[in-house]
Amino acid sequence: MTNVVGIGFIGTGFAKSVQMPAFAECAGAKLVSVASGSVENAEAAARQFGLEHFAGDWRATVSHPDVDLVCITTPPNLHKEMVLAAIAEGKHVLAEKPMAMNVAEAEEMTRAAGKAGVLALIDHELRFQPGRQKAWSMLREGVIGKIRHAKYNFRAPHRGDVNVPWNWWSDIAAGGGALGAINSHIIDSFNWLLRSEVSSVFCQLQTHIKQRPYGDGVRDVTTDDEANMLLRFTDGDLTTNATGLVSVSMVEQPEYVNLLEFFGAEGAMRIGHRGEVYIAKNGEKEWTAIEVDFAPPIPGVPDTGFARGFMAFAPKIVDAISGGGAAIEHAATFDDGIRVQRVLDAAQESNSSRSAVTPYLL
Repeated sequence: MTNVVGIGFIGTGFAKSVQMPAFAECAGAKLVSVASGSVENAEAAARQFGLEHFAGDWRATVSHPDVDLVCITTPPNLHKEMVLAAIAEGKHVLAEKPMAMNVAEAEEMTRAAGKAGVLALIDHELRFQPGRQKAWSMLREGVIGKIRHAKYNFRAPHRGDVNVPWNWWSDIAAGGGALGAINSHIIDSFNWLLRSEVSSVFCQLQTHIKQRPYGDGVRDVTTDDEANMLLRFTDGDLTTNATGLVSVSMVEQPEYVNLLEFFGAEGAMRIGHRGEVYIAKNGEKEWTAIEVDFAPPIPGVPDTGFARGFMAFAPKIVDAISGGGAAIEHAATFDDGIRVQRVLDAAQESNSSRSAVTPYLL
């Protein structure tokens, strides 16, 4: 049991824009330390949020005696080393998605967390939108019957701008690209909402913007900015012979879209980016809005739904650690991260082989 949960952050991108303001609103939490490869960025974040400690070496945050939880918001190729170091220090961990570079890394991280007995979570914050949790319950109540098909359409057009500079997001060696950044959320959404898993994936990756500005010149982009998937799901309580279609693009115009749809034997469900829920029963010609609550946005942060999800997630994490590291209902664990990573690895293999791949046969 602890009265105040000390939080350390590695990275000053998503951590600074979403995680730090969300945890700053949590009773019983204290923002203790922030680290970045750029010590100037770490200092700026520390000044903005009133942290007493900042560093240009992430190990200083991991080893800080007042840090109970380490939030890792770095490129995926750095996750394993940082997670293992945090666990070795006895810290709880919240790691960004995708969990790792491959299944082998994810499994090593999960074994270490299990032996240490720490709380080890993946930041799939969309699970904590009140609307998505309402949808989770409605699906289990059989509101639209057994699911036959799931469809996910995601568009974030900002990377269609050829002037967006090259960074780690454009580097396959760092784990960048749409597949890991966005499809990981989608796979986790399916796994969680359907209580089912992907049994087959056919994936096509595409790089539309092949070079980006870098310094005084340009640099080749080695990652995907479009990631489309055809899926099959295992049968379960909510699914029978179900299929899935996923369209993800970071370059399609004009507006942001984050839309999830389920089509069942007795009707359909639609979930919007903020957690809006709509139902259409068989024979109905229009969607009916379901009354749901909304988590608050973060001022100054684009209202894509992710910040709202984290605003609802953050206090759950603090409460769990205050209570001795108890499990959090609905939170994505490292075991969930492995399940997602298996599909991501299969998707990469599918794109290379141009054939459907069964994740568990890799």
